[in-house]
Amino acid sequence: MLGLTEPGVETWLSPARNPKRKLRHTWELIRVAAGESGLVGINTALPNSIVAEAIAAGRVSELGGYASIRREVKYGKNSRIDILLERDGAPPCYVEVKNVHLRRQANLAEFPDSITARGTKHLRELAAVAEAGGRAVMFYLAQRADCESFALAGDIDPDYAAAFEAARKSGVEAVCYDCHLDQREIRAARRLPILMPD
Repeated sequence: MLGLTEPGVETWLSPARNPKRKLRHTWELIRVAAGESGLVGINTALPNSIVAEAIAAGRVSELGGYASIRREVKYGKNSRIDILLERDGAPPCYVEVKNVHLRRQANLAEFPDSITARGTKHLRELAAVAEAGGRAVMFYLAQRADCESFALAGDIDPDYAAAFEAARKSGVEAVCYDCHLDQREIRAARRLPILMPD
């Protein structure tokens, strides 16, 4: 949660609906600057739904033209793909979604904000899909509207950055979208360019 832990900032919580849940509330939003563009979405349970909704509505041109959208489909080695897109006459498209909220420099969204062995595993499994002839897409969803581009935080997790580079060489595609956020909704908005390391 780098950059999002300043004491006293305005936050939004929702009550947990499951009485057995360890925490009584879910952290939804935080305001890091004045205005709607200063909101950041925190809830990591939302990005899959936000992306699936955007694909279904035709707002993600890179993933258009598929007849069906399924979620949490088993694949790989004991994993589930976030979104599986299918249509007749084309290989299935496996879409892994990652929530992005880190911003350490002006206008730059970054992922990850901590070491993510699970994320590295997902990249390797997407690479295996691409190498077998399927379509594999790594979808980064920046739940914020104050960035103009996206990059990997390789200094935070060098293993993830190396797995990303290997996955790209295997044919895994990568896209990043930011979000429109207000107190009523969060929706995918603009595609952000991905800055690749030299």
